Parts: sequence; C-alpha cells; structure tokens
Amino acid sequence: MSGNIPISRPRSARFWAEMDPAIRRVLSAVLLLLMVIFTGGVVVWLIGAGRWSLFETIYYAIYTVSTVGFSELPGTDSFAIVRVVTGVLILGGLGAIAFFQSTLTALLIEGVIGRAFRRRRMQKQLESLSGHFVVAGCGRTGKYVVEELAQIGQRFVAIDRDEDGLMRLSEEIGGGLLYVVGDATEDHTLVAAGVKRAAGVVSALSDDRDNLFITLSVRTLNPSARIISKAVEIENEVKLSRAGADSTVSPNRVGAHRLVSELVRPDATAFLDHLRVDRDLNFEFVEMPAKSSWAGKSLRAIPIRDRTNLLVLALREPDGNYVYNPAPGQVVEAGVQFIVIGEHANVDKLRALLDGD
Repeated sequence: MSGNIPISRPRSARFWAEMDPAIRRVLSAVLLLLMVIFTGGVVVWLIGAGRWSLFETIYYAIYTVSTVGFSELPGTDSFAIVRVVTGVLILGGLGAIAFFQSTLTALLIEGVIGRAFRRRRMQKQLESLSGHFVVAGCGRTGKYVVEELAQIGQRFVAIDRDEDGLMRLSEEIGGGLLYVVGDATEDHTLVAAGVKRAAGVVSALSDDRDNLFITLSVRTLNPSARIISKAVEIENEVKLSRAGADSTVSPNRVGAHRLVSELVRPDATAFLDHLRVDRDLNFEFVEMPAKSSWAGKSLRAIPIRDRTNLLVLALREPDGNYVYNPAPGQVVEAGVQFIVIGEHANVDKLRALLDGD
C-alpha cells in the first residue's frame, strides 16, 4: 500500500487542545505543583532505602513545599543528602506555588471578576442608549447585519443566546459590541436591550414564527420603532407585515436577484459593490424644510452641486412618487426629499444649506 496514512491525535490530546486556555494554564500549574511534591517524596524515599515509607516521604514533601515545616524525618542526620534534596524541594515548591497562585488569580480577575465588571459597564451603556438599533439574532444573517452596522458607525445592541458567539463576533468587529444574552422572543430581553428607546429593530432569527413573535412584542413595546423582519418563507411576508413589520426581507429572494445580476449585469453589480465598499459614498435622503427659503424654487436655482458636490439622483414627493433624474427646471416644494449620493460631510452641508445656515 502507498500513500500517507492520517494519524489522529489521542482523545486526551484533543481534549487538552480544545480546552479553554485559562483553565489549561491553571491545570498546568496544578500538575507542576503535584509533580514537584511527588518527585521530592520519591527521591527522599529512594535515599532512605526503606527507612521511611513512601507515604511518609510524600507527606514530608507536602509540608516542606508548603513551608509549614512540622519537622524533619526521623534519622535525617544520617543522610546529609536528604537536606540537600529538602532545600531543592523548598525552592522548587515555592516557584510552583507562586506560579499556581498567579495563574489562579489571573483566572479570577480575567474570568469571573473581569466578566462581571464588563457586564456592569455594558449595562450602564445600555441604559444610556436612545435612538439606537436592536439586532435580534446573530446567526447566519444577523452576523452580517451586525458587521454592516458596525462598519457604518451606527449605535446598536445585539441579542443572542450564545454568549461565546457574541464575544467572538465582538472580536471580529474590533471590540466594543454591546449585547444582551437571552431569548429575543421574551419581552424582558428586548427591554434589557433598550427596545423601548430604540429607533429600529432587525429581527433575524431562523424561524419565521420567532420573527413574528418579536415583531408583535416590539410593536407593543415601542409603537414608533421601525421593524425590519427576516422572512425565511416568502408566504410569511404578509403575516409579518400584518403583525407590524415595516418591511420584510427574504434572504433567498435577495440572493437570487444577486445571482441573476452577477450573471447578466456583472459590470453594474461591480459598480454598486464599489459604492458599498467605499464608506465615504452613501445614498442619503434629505428633506426640503417647510420654512426653507429654497422651497418652491427650481432645482437649477438651488446651488447643490456648487456648495455640496452632491449628485441628485431623484426626488421623492410627499405622495410617495419618485422623479428620477429630475430636470433643472423641476420645482422643489416643501416636504420633497432629495435622493443624493456623496460623502457624509457634504450631506450635512446640504441640510445646512436648505435650513438657511
């Protein structure tokens, strides 16, 4: 026979490798301390050649390493080498105990105490949030929602049952993730995430029934929140909308549209992807204020391009109709929204221009 035969590691080795690093360090320190005690006891027992039992020498090693120092073994005067071994045992034991104590202290501080401190600090941050977003479920879909919100600098809180998964997700986005560990279908979990003060909620669980329940709960707790719900099955979109969802998104349908776009319009898809990756360029809606001095004037008269360097793609009228690629002579009344593309700073300039600042 030829070829390489895969060699699998023993189960104990796999268990050790998969163990939490902090626990592994503590166990290493314990094993080192036990090894020092056992080795010292066996060496003294061999030197005595039967004068002391193995139990006596190991017990002697224990109180020597612990620096309790009850007494020497009877007849130690006849074995000068025993005192040399005892000195080495004391020094080695002090080092092993110091290593064990420092490792255990680090585990407590970084683990129990550190986690409690982080939870307390996070709780204070959650209580101070307002106008943020809540992401219910950080699985296959919710994970990307969290990453996207983090990239565009939005304030949000994630909810999921898997705390370890939330901590890994926090590391992936650079830390600082605010989250609540719990079942998002329960009202107290949503309240803990500040849903009553939230501007919007994304329900991204893998079961439409759970998303429906979350939609109903959020609509009751915060009637003004914008709710976006994931719809696994297309036929459930109507039910989610009736329950109070402002919009539903079907990952399967969106994925199909993307596949077709990549197939028949690859250049246009690449262009839109470039806009999405370039975080300085964004599509924004800016409304014409009722008291603006520019209200009722033509698009040509408003110096948008000169002062803000924004591109006006369309206008959204108060009745919901869109005017795409508006003509320069198009009159912009109060309440009309400009759909522009450009940098965030320039969008702020447009708002200031329309406000008369």
